[in-house]
Amino acid sequence: MRIWHSEWLITTFKTAPPLLTLDTSQFIGETLEELDERLYQKIAAEMNLSETAFITRTNPSDTFATGSKFHLRWFTPTTEVNLCGHATLASAAALFLFEKNINSTVMFETKSGLLAVTQQKDGYLMDFPLNPPTKQDPNEFRDLVQAAVGNNPVQDVVLSSVTKKLMIRLSDSCDRSVLTSLKVDPVALLNAENSGRVKSLLITMKGSPECQPGYDFYSRVFAPWCGIPEDPVTGSAHTVLAAYWSKVLGKKIMTAYQCSSRGGELQLEVRDDGRVNIAGEVTSILQGTIRL
Repeated sequence: MRIWHSEWLITTFKTAPPLLTLDTSQFIGETLEELDERLYQKIAAEMNLSETAFITRTNPSDTFATGSKFHLRWFTPTTEVNLCGHATLASAAALFLFEKNINSTVMFETKSGLLAVTQQKDGYLMDFPLNPPTKQDPNEFRDLVQAAVGNNPVQDVVLSSVTKKLMIRLSDSCDRSVLTSLKVDPVALLNAENSGRVKSLLITMKGSPECQPGYDFYSRVFAPWCGIPEDPVTGSAHTVLAAYWSKVLGKKIMTAYQCSSRGGELQLEVRDDGRVNIAGEVTSILQGTIRL
């Protein structure tokens, strides 16, 4: 068994120019049969980043340069996840940039269905499922809300049962600094919620579209249940956030900003067919080889 090669990619959704260290995702492919699942997890743990993506061919006669459809799986340092935006973006970019894939669009068969990434002049466009959340009784998650935002006023609590992402919306009376200054303890989150209903926590608030660059909403994402204390920029979270804010704001096209220390901007378009387009750019910083 041998690894074909591995690509380490830094990827960002149009992050502000001063931020040079961005969310990192990996792409790992192989020439023979699929690696043992335990080895996938060991490699992801060794990488110790938000997600490591593994690509395999769906058709043995295809190459990574000619194929238009591939299998794709994502692993955090501790577990496999059903959906990941950045590692999908990085995987497509590795195919286009390093393997010189001849197709304008590549498709990935995943645990979240078929995902498409299209190469554009100024970046890449991902076609993802939309995951609308449902309103919850805040008292059901009182301990988790307290651990996440303390005594700051909360306007809404919603849950996407499909993705197990709980979203806390801060009151519109809060300034953006309230969100950015939150000191969220991942251990406190784990202690507050161990029912299995929640695998990721999204904290969000309304933006200021009238001010340049005009963000419609802000967010931060914490997933210690999956081994990620805070995710820098999270495409999968925006399948929930976009569905929620599109309804609240009455908008199909939105610009969002994830307020992690690295930070990242996302261009979103909610479609009538129940899916969302997420636009992103990619910067590659390192290419290497793993030997087993």
